[in-house]
Amino acid sequence: MDRIDCDGTLKVTLAFSAFFPPPSDITSNPTDIVLVLDRSGSMTGSPLANMKAGAKAFIDIIDESTDGDQDGNIGSGSRIGIVSFSSSATVDAPLMTSVADLKDAVDNISAGGTTNHADAFSKAIQMFEPSSSNARVIVMFTDGKTTAGLPPAPIAAAARASGIIIYCIGLIGSDGIDVNTLNDWATDPDASHVAVTPDDSDLEELFKDLAANISKTGTTDIVIDEVINADFVITSVIPPSTGTAMMINSNTLQWKIEELGVSGNEGASLEFYIQHISQDSGEKQVNESVNYTDNEGNVVIFPSPSVTVDCGIVVNPEPCPTPLDLSVGGCEDSMVIDMGDTYLESLGRIVQLDVTVKNVCPGKRVALAVILTEVDSEGVEYQRGMKTMTIPAHDYPSCRDILVKCIKFVLPEDLNVSSVEQGSMCNTRNFKARFIAQNIDTDYQCCDSVITVI
Repeated sequence: MDRIDCDGTLKVTLAFSAFFPPPSDITSNPTDIVLVLDRSGSMTGSPLANMKAGAKAFIDIIDESTDGDQDGNIGSGSRIGIVSFSSSATVDAPLMTSVADLKDAVDNISAGGTTNHADAFSKAIQMFEPSSSNARVIVMFTDGKTTAGLPPAPIAAAARASGIIIYCIGLIGSDGIDVNTLNDWATDPDASHVAVTPDDSDLEELFKDLAANISKTGTTDIVIDEVINADFVITSVIPPSTGTAMMINSNTLQWKIEELGVSGNEGASLEFYIQHISQDSGEKQVNESVNYTDNEGNVVIFPSPSVTVDCGIVVNPEPCPTPLDLSVGGCEDSMVIDMGDTYLESLGRIVQLDVTVKNVCPGKRVALAVILTEVDSEGVEYQRGMKTMTIPAHDYPSCRDILVKCIKFVLPEDLNVSSVEQGSMCNTRNFKARFIAQNIDTDYQCCDSVITVI
């Protein structure tokens, strides 16, 4: 996760691709697809049920897209196979066209065991026929880290090198799936080949979206509207790799692309810079929303990046004076208005001081005193005021510097001793400020001596 200061800037990248195997729709270009489904023990219960619903919805969409109808038979030369895995992988259905048989294979999957991704990839790769001219796609679904077998990354890399396109769907399971690992396995770019959710109820929609993308040709008339979090403003937009981008306002930009991936695999990216303008710290989502549309109804799932903003600790011990409203009529030459009472701190020339108290440890209140004197031409000092205040304790895990802002002193001009000429607001006045700070809270206990006579 990125970290920036309170007024820091951050580069944001939007990227996706029209990477549909092959470079036209599945109707005229047959594709062999292997669904690789995780059935490890952590999938027990609703995750397994929702995965099965998603896999069967995926099969239905491919069925309809190949011949225009959900007739129970995958057409146009395309086929689907099923591999499931836990401690080892099994081929539950070879590459076939029967929707009923494929769904039966999915329904017969039961959960149990550890997680062996390497065997799952190997079994899926072995299903593709070297003599077939069909495009080859692996859809890997998993909910956890590798806990058995060989490292899967080299096997996935070899599959990609041979022309197999890999998509990954991840469920954040009990053993914590590593999204970076899925990105490493999948075909680039990650934004259009990897989808992750913490909620297993989302799985059916993720499988549907992926099936729709695989079965369609490239996209046209793409419009992406991005709105960033109100705590940020867009400072600059770099021309995108494809299409045009423009700022609508300080929080919104629009990216338009006429067509992408119509004649072949094609990616697109846009970079822009944002600056934090709020005054509060914390982990903040960069995007408020990202809306994607195109003529073909494709779905692009963009990640939701966040950034940690550190505004330090700011203490404002004194509020600013409250203003009073008044109006002067258009035809009135003079008027008298009773503005009520005011306080002495608001009169005369005002000096406002900021000071940083260094290394304040957690759980410790601090007493701070400020002493201001004015110096005449002979170097003699005259008292001009003292202020004391309590700085609240903070709960950061380590000692921090604390910025104390807006310590105000009122300096009437009749007290001016710095200049020979008295009474002018333009005279230079010389001052000295002294600061004294100490911890209020301490765990020190004075122990009295106890004498025991035996």
